[in-house]
Amino acid sequence: MLHPGERSVQRRAGLTADGWGSAGAGAAIPPVAAEFLRQQRLAVIAAADDTGAAWVSVLTGPPGFVTAPDDRSVVADRLPGAGDPLAGLFDAERQVGMLMIEPASRRRMRVNGRARRHGSRLLVRTEQVYSNCPKYIQTRAHVDDVPPGSRTALVTGELTAGQQQWIGTADTFFVGTYAEGLGADASHRGGNPGFVTVAGSRRLTWPDYAGNSMYMTLGNLELEPRCGLLFLDWENGHTLHLTGRARIDWDPERAAGVPGAQRLIDFDVERAVQIPGGIPQRWSFGKYSRFNPTAEKDS
Repeated sequence: MLHPGERSVQRRAGLTADGWGSAGAGAAIPPVAAEFLRQQRLAVIAAADDTGAAWVSVLTGPPGFVTAPDDRSVVADRLPGAGDPLAGLFDAERQVGMLMIEPASRRRMRVNGRARRHGSRLLVRTEQVYSNCPKYIQTRAHVDDVPPGSRTALVTGELTAGQQQWIGTADTFFVGTYAEGLGADASHRGGNPGFVTVAGSRRLTWPDYAGNSMYMTLGNLELEPRCGLLFLDWENGHTLHLTGRARIDWDPERAAGVPGAQRLIDFDVERAVQIPGGIPQRWSFGKYSRFNPTAEKDS
C-alpha cells in the first residue's frame, strides 16, 4: 500500500524511485531477523494513546525476552511498566512500531504491525519488517541489569531545566510517529552531543540527516504531526518520554546553518514524563558514529 505522506516527502526531496518506502517492506520475518531478535536486550516501541497523543517507550530484558515464534509474530515477555505512558494501552489492539537495536554492533531492525497484551506478554502481528543501516548509532556496551526501582513518574507540561540539559547533551533519541490506517513507526536518531537544540521549555529542533530515503518518519509527520520522543539516560537508567507535535522545515537556508542537515524538524512539547529507573539496565559509552556531522571548527 503506497503511503501518500512518504510519497509527498520523497517528491519534495527529489527522490523519484517508485515503490520506495514502507510499501516495499514485507510482513514476513526472515530466519536471520528472528535470530537477531532473540539476541536483543532492548525493544523500543511507539504507539498512540486513546487521545491520539504519540508516545515512545522501551522494553528491556535478557537475550531471548523477544522472540519470533513464527514468521508473522513477535512476542516480548514484557509490558510497559508503572508510570509508563504506554502502560495498559495494549489491553486493546493498536498500531505499534518496534525498533530492536544492538548498540555494540550498530545493528537495528524495525517491525511495524498491530499489538495487544497476551497475559504478561506483548504480542505483535507484523505488517512491515526491515533492517536499517548503521548510520549515526553510537556504540555502547551492556554493563549490567539492575533490579527495578520505584518508577515514580514526574509528569509536567513543559521541560524542566534538568531535562533541557539532558536533551541538549544527548547523542541519541528515538522518535515515534503514526498515520491512521497506515501504521505506527519507531525510529532512531543520533548525532554528536548538541545535535538536538533546545529553545526554552517547550521547543526542540533536530536535523534530518541523509539516510535511506524511505522517509517513513517524515511521511507520517506529513499526515499526522503528533509524535513522541524518548531519551535514555544510558548510564543511570532513567527515561524521558515526550509527546507533542512536529513540523518539517524545508527552508534550505535554515538547514544550511546546521552541519549535515538536509532539513530541520521543530518539535513542540505538550507533555513530559520522566521515570527514574525506567530502564533497568546500565550501558557504557563506546564511540561516536563516524557518520555524525561535526561543526567545521570541531572537525
